[in-house]
Amino acid sequence: MAPAARLREMMEQGLVLAPGVYNALFAKAVEATGFDAVYVTGFGTAARYGYPDVGLITQTEMAQNLKHICRATDLPVVADADTGYGNIINVRRTVREYERAGVAGFHIEDQVFPKKCGFMEGKAVIPMEEHVQKVKAALDARTNPDTVIIARTDALAPNGWEDALTRARAYREAGADLIFVDGIRTLEELDIYSKELALKGIPCLYNGGLVTAEDAQRMGFKIQILAGLSLAAVFKSATAAMQELNASGTTRQTVAQFGPPSKGETVNDILGVPEVYELEQRYDLKGEAAQ
Repeated sequence: MAPAARLREMMEQGLVLAPGVYNALFAKAVEATGFDAVYVTGFGTAARYGYPDVGLITQTEMAQNLKHICRATDLPVVADADTGYGNIINVRRTVREYERAGVAGFHIEDQVFPKKCGFMEGKAVIPMEEHVQKVKAALDARTNPDTVIIARTDALAPNGWEDALTRARAYREAGADLIFVDGIRTLEELDIYSKELALKGIPCLYNGGLVTAEDAQRMGFKIQILAGLSLAAVFKSATAAMQELNASGTTRQTVAQFGPPSKGETVNDILGVPEVYELEQRYDLKGEAAQ
């Protein structure tokens, strides 16, 4: 079954938990650790290039990253498509490029360009009707009817719940497969999101770790993403190792915290080095080199 169809099937069966990644290696790690889907973060992709998530990454750069990630994993990939990278004409191209990259679904937000990360201050949103047209353009542009189109609203922080809920319902009425209210910071906000939308028959995505996946499913959500998971973990552990090395000339203490990797869990294992060795033996490549 193709990734987009598989994502839809999983959403029918329950909650899809998708850890956030920003490169192909961590997409492989998500698959190796037993998850059913991958989320590709715009924040993380921007950080990969050394930029903050404030609209500096182009659609071309994001699509290129997605191609590598989708190639690296068989799991359905859900991706951040920012504002669609422009108006409805840009949205149409974004849909096509993301589908060519291999994504199973993606979200387009209603922020003013240049946008900001959903948890940053100073966000502003475009008129609701303008984003309704973007949603319709995305639906019309998709070539695979199973591609999951997720309409995201960032209206909660600048405008409050009334506007956020009005927008969410309008985007769903326009045909969006899922709704995504971003910027949920508290359990109280998450409860409102659940009761006003997810438990009222509107399929919703939740971004965050305020509750467990089991609780998120009970609250009616179809997808839960932890967008910054791999970036935060890698940054923290790498910074700790560098600080120790700079201070003491060794990384023994940092390495000891993690212990030796189990068999099958090293970077080389995840990248497929054992398969390379098997192929070398099967085709006797070392023997050929010796002749």
